[in-house]
Amino acid sequence: MRDIIRLEDIRRDFIVGEETVHALRGVSFNISEGEFVTVMGTSGSGKSTLLNILGCLDTPTSGEYYLDGVSVRTMDKNRRAVLRNRKIGFVFQNYNLLPKTTAVENVELPLMYNPSCSARQRREKAVAALEAVGLGDRLMHKSNQMSGGQMQRVAIARALVNDPAVILADEATGNLDTRTSCEVLVLFQQLHRQGRTIIFVTHNPDISRYSSRNITLRDGHVTGDVRNQNILDAARTLASLPKEEE
Repeated sequence: MRDIIRLEDIRRDFIVGEETVHALRGVSFNISEGEFVTVMGTSGSGKSTLLNILGCLDTPTSGEYYLDGVSVRTMDKNRRAVLRNRKIGFVFQNYNLLPKTTAVENVELPLMYNPSCSARQRREKAVAALEAVGLGDRLMHKSNQMSGGQMQRVAIARALVNDPAVILADEATGNLDTRTSCEVLVLFQQLHRQGRTIIFVTHNPDISRYSSRNITLRDGHVTGDVRNQNILDAARTLASLPKEEE
Protein backbone atom coordinates (compact mmCIF):
# COMPACT_ATOMS: atom_id res chain seq x y z
CA MET A 1 0.00 0.00 0.00
CA ARG A 2 1.29 3.47 -0.81
CA ASP A 3 1.70 6.09 1.90
CA ILE A 4 -0.86 8.92 1.86
CA ILE A 5 0.79 10.64 4.85
CA ARG A 6 4.46 10.64 5.77
CA LEU A 7 5.80 12.61 8.74
CA GLU A 8 9.54 12.76 9.37
CA ASP A 9 10.74 14.20 12.68
CA ILE A 10 8.06 16.92 12.81
CA ARG A 11 8.68 19.65 15.36
CA ARG A 12 6.48 22.67 16.01
CA ASP A 13 7.53 25.46 18.34
CA PHE A 14 5.49 28.49 19.35
CA ILE A 15 6.91 31.65 20.87
CA VAL A 16 4.71 32.72 23.78
CA GLY A 17 6.06 35.92 25.32
CA GLU A 18 9.61 35.13 26.44
CA GLU A 19 9.10 31.37 26.27
CA THR A 20 9.28 28.79 23.50
CA VAL A 21 6.57 26.14 23.71
CA HIS A 22 7.52 22.82 22.09
CA ALA A 23 4.10 21.56 20.94
CA LEU A 24 5.49 18.71 18.80
CA ARG A 25 8.88 17.20 19.61
CA GLY A 26 9.94 14.97 16.73
CA VAL A 27 6.82 13.17 15.52
CA SER A 28 7.30 10.52 12.80
CA PHE A 29 4.80 8.09 11.30
CA ASN A 30 3.36 6.97 7.97
CA ILE A 31 -0.30 6.34 7.15
CA SER A 32 -1.08 4.07 4.23
CA GLU A 33 -3.95 4.33 1.80
CA GLY A 34 -7.15 2.86 3.25
CA GLU A 35 -6.21 3.01 6.95
CA PHE A 36 -8.64 4.20 9.62
CA VAL A 37 -6.42 5.78 12.28
CA THR A 38 -7.38 7.42 15.56
CA VAL A 39 -4.97 10.02 16.96
CA MET A 40 -5.52 10.24 20.68
CA GLY A 41 -4.20 12.38 23.48
CA THR A 42 -5.34 14.55 26.35
CA SER A 43 -5.47 18.33 26.24
CA GLY A 44 -1.94 19.67 25.73
CA SER A 45 -0.64 16.49 24.10
CA GLY A 46 -0.05 18.22 20.76
CA LYS A 47 -2.91 16.61 18.83
CA SER A 48 -4.51 19.92 17.77
CA THR A 49 -1.13 21.16 16.50
CA LEU A 50 -0.65 17.87 14.66
CA LEU A 51 -4.16 18.13 13.18
CA ASN A 52 -3.38 21.63 11.86
CA ILE A 53 -0.18 20.39 10.23
CA LEU A 54 -1.85 17.29 8.73
CA GLY A 55 -4.63 19.54 7.42
CA CYS A 56 -2.16 21.98 5.79
CA LEU A 57 -3.46 24.76 8.04
CA ASP A 58 -0.01 25.19 9.61
CA THR A 59 3.56 24.20 8.77
CA PRO A 60 6.15 22.54 11.01
CA THR A 61 9.13 24.41 12.45
CA SER A 62 11.32 21.56 11.18
CA GLY A 63 10.92 18.09 9.73
CA GLU A 64 9.19 16.93 6.55
CA TYR A 65 5.50 16.33 5.79
CA TYR A 66 4.49 14.55 2.59
CA LEU A 67 0.79 14.46 1.65
CA ASP A 68 0.05 11.99 -1.14
CA GLY A 69 3.71 12.19 -2.17
CA VAL A 70 3.91 16.00 -2.18
CA SER A 71 6.23 17.87 0.22
CA VAL A 72 4.15 20.43 2.14
CA ARG A 73 6.65 22.22 4.38
CA THR A 74 8.15 24.57 1.78
CA MET A 75 4.84 25.47 0.09
CA ASP A 76 3.47 29.00 0.25
CA LYS A 77 -0.03 29.64 1.66
CA ASN A 78 -1.78 29.66 -1.71
CA ARG A 79 -0.34 26.35 -2.88
CA ARG A 80 -1.14 24.83 0.52
CA ALA A 81 -4.74 26.06 0.21
CA VAL A 82 -5.12 24.41 -3.21
CA LEU A 83 -3.57 21.15 -1.92
CA ARG A 84 -5.83 21.25 1.15
CA ASN A 85 -8.94 21.75 -0.97
CA ARG A 86 -8.09 18.92 -3.37
CA LYS A 87 -6.59 16.34 -1.02
CA ILE A 88 -8.29 16.74 2.38
CA GLY A 89 -11.90 16.44 3.49
CA PHE A 90 -12.48 18.00 6.92
CA VAL A 91 -15.15 16.96 9.43
CA PHE A 92 -15.36 19.19 12.53
CA GLN A 93 -16.94 18.76 15.95
CA ASN A 94 -19.27 21.73 15.43
CA TYR A 95 -20.09 20.84 11.77
CA ASN A 96 -19.05 24.29 10.36
CA LEU A 97 -22.10 24.46 8.09
CA LEU A 98 -23.45 27.74 6.72
CA PRO A 99 -26.69 28.20 8.71
CA LYS A 100 -29.09 29.69 6.15
CA THR A 101 -27.91 27.43 3.34
CA THR A 102 -29.38 24.12 2.17
CA ALA A 103 -27.61 20.81 2.67
CA VAL A 104 -26.80 20.51 -1.03
CA GLU A 105 -25.39 24.07 -1.18
CA ASN A 106 -23.19 23.38 1.87
CA VAL A 107 -21.82 20.24 0.21
CA GLU A 108 -21.14 22.09 -3.04
CA LEU A 109 -18.84 24.59 -1.27
CA PRO A 110 -15.45 22.81 -1.69
CA LEU A 111 -16.16 22.45 -5.42
CA MET A 112 -16.59 26.22 -5.81
CA TYR A 113 -12.78 26.51 -5.78
CA ASN A 114 -12.38 23.98 -8.57
CA PRO A 115 -12.62 25.84 -11.90
CA SER A 116 -12.85 22.58 -13.87
CA CYS A 117 -16.17 21.73 -12.18
CA SER A 118 -19.30 23.24 -13.79
CA ALA A 119 -22.38 24.28 -11.77
CA ARG A 120 -24.22 21.20 -13.03
CA GLN A 121 -21.35 18.87 -12.07
CA ARG A 122 -21.17 20.53 -8.65
CA ARG A 123 -24.84 19.85 -8.03
CA GLU A 124 -24.60 16.23 -9.27
CA LYS A 125 -21.57 15.49 -7.08
CA ALA A 126 -23.17 17.13 -4.02
CA VAL A 127 -26.40 15.13 -4.46
CA ALA A 128 -24.40 11.89 -4.87
CA ALA A 129 -22.37 12.64 -1.71
CA LEU A 130 -25.54 13.33 0.32
CA GLU A 131 -27.12 10.13 -0.97
CA ALA A 132 -23.97 8.24 0.05
CA VAL A 133 -24.44 9.37 3.68
CA GLY A 134 -28.16 8.57 3.69
CA LEU A 135 -29.48 12.12 3.26
CA GLY A 136 -30.95 11.92 -0.23
CA ASP A 137 -34.29 13.07 1.22
CA ARG A 138 -32.81 16.13 2.97
CA LEU A 139 -31.17 17.95 0.05
CA MET A 140 -33.10 21.20 0.50
CA HIS A 141 -33.17 21.24 4.30
CA LYS A 142 -31.29 24.03 6.08
CA SER A 143 -29.17 23.49 9.20
CA ASN A 144 -31.94 24.68 11.56
CA GLN A 145 -34.23 21.98 10.11
CA MET A 146 -31.83 19.14 10.92
CA SER A 147 -30.67 17.22 13.98
CA GLY A 148 -27.03 17.19 15.12
CA GLY A 149 -26.53 13.77 13.55
CA GLN A 150 -27.97 14.94 10.23
CA MET A 151 -25.77 18.06 10.27
CA GLN A 152 -22.71 15.89 10.87
CA ARG A 153 -23.73 13.71 7.91
CA VAL A 154 -23.93 16.84 5.75
CA ALA A 155 -20.42 17.73 6.97
CA ILE A 156 -19.18 14.23 6.06
CA ALA A 157 -20.81 14.51 2.60
CA ARG A 158 -19.03 17.86 2.16
CA ALA A 159 -15.74 16.20 3.14
CA LEU A 160 -16.32 13.45 0.54
CA VAL A 161 -17.47 15.58 -2.39
CA ASN A 162 -13.97 16.35 -3.72
CA ASP A 163 -12.94 12.67 -3.51
CA PRO A 164 -10.04 13.60 -1.18
CA ALA A 165 -6.96 11.50 -0.47
CA VAL A 166 -7.72 11.64 3.26
CA ILE A 167 -10.65 12.47 5.54
CA LEU A 168 -9.55 14.37 8.64
CA ALA A 169 -12.08 14.29 11.47
CA ASP A 170 -11.65 16.52 14.52
CA GLU A 171 -13.68 15.22 17.51
CA ALA A 172 -16.40 14.46 14.94
CA THR A 173 -18.66 12.81 17.54
CA GLY A 174 -17.86 15.30 20.33
CA ASN A 175 -21.24 17.08 20.23
CA LEU A 176 -23.39 13.99 19.68
CA ASP A 177 -25.22 11.65 22.05
CA THR A 178 -24.30 7.96 22.29
CA ARG A 179 -26.76 6.70 19.67
CA THR A 180 -25.96 9.45 17.14
CA SER A 181 -22.21 9.00 17.73
CA CYS A 182 -22.66 5.33 16.94
CA GLU A 183 -24.54 6.14 13.74
CA VAL A 184 -21.69 8.42 12.64
CA LEU A 185 -19.13 5.70 13.45
CA VAL A 186 -21.16 3.25 11.33
CA LEU A 187 -20.77 5.71 8.47
CA PHE A 188 -17.02 6.10 9.02
CA GLN A 189 -16.59 2.31 9.07
CA GLN A 190 -18.55 2.05 5.79
CA LEU A 191 -16.25 4.67 4.23
CA HIS A 192 -13.23 2.76 5.53
CA ARG A 193 -14.52 -0.46 3.93
CA GLN A 194 -14.86 1.43 0.66
CA GLY A 195 -11.11 2.16 0.84
CA ARG A 196 -11.16 5.68 2.30
CA THR A 197 -8.21 6.87 4.37
CA ILE A 198 -9.50 8.33 7.64
CA ILE A 199 -7.68 10.12 10.47
CA PHE A 200 -9.94 10.65 13.47
CA VAL A 201 -8.48 12.98 16.13
CA THR A 202 -10.15 12.48 19.52
CA HIS A 203 -9.66 12.46 23.28
CA ASN A 204 -12.32 9.75 23.63
CA PRO A 205 -10.66 6.31 24.00
CA ASP A 206 -13.92 4.51 23.05
CA ILE A 207 -13.56 5.73 19.44
CA SER A 208 -10.26 3.90 19.05
CA ARG A 209 -12.01 0.55 19.42
CA TYR A 210 -13.66 1.08 16.01
CA SER A 211 -10.54 2.03 14.01
CA SER A 212 -7.77 -0.11 12.55
CA ARG A 213 -4.86 1.68 14.23
CA ASN A 214 -4.32 3.97 17.23
CA ILE A 215 -1.60 6.61 17.56
CA THR A 216 -1.24 8.17 21.02
CA LEU A 217 0.41 11.53 21.69
CA ARG A 218 1.71 12.84 24.96
CA ASP A 219 3.69 16.03 25.55
CA GLY A 220 4.40 16.35 21.83
CA HIS A 221 5.76 12.80 21.44
CA VAL A 222 4.22 9.67 19.94
CA THR A 223 3.94 7.33 22.93
CA GLY A 224 1.95 4.58 21.25
CA ASP A 225 1.24 3.30 17.73
CA VAL A 226 -0.66 0.03 17.72
CA ARG A 227 -2.78 -1.95 15.27
CA ASN A 228 -6.24 -2.79 16.55
CA GLN A 229 -6.52 -6.57 16.54
CA ASN A 230 -10.15 -6.58 17.65
CA ILE A 231 -12.07 -3.88 15.76
CA LEU A 232 -15.59 -3.42 17.10
CA ASP A 233 -18.47 -3.24 14.62
CA ALA A 234 -20.28 0.06 15.14
CA ALA A 235 -23.44 -1.32 13.49
CA ARG A 236 -23.55 -4.12 16.05
CA THR A 237 -23.01 -1.67 18.92
CA LEU A 238 -25.81 0.52 17.53
CA ALA A 239 -28.18 -2.46 17.33
CA SER A 240 -27.44 -3.31 20.97
CA LEU A 241 -28.36 0.16 22.29
CA PRO A 242 -31.74 0.49 23.99
CA LYS A 243 -34.46 1.76 21.66
CA GLU A 244 -35.37 5.42 22.07
CA GLU A 245 -38.77 6.24 23.49
CA GLU A 246 -41.20 7.36 20.83
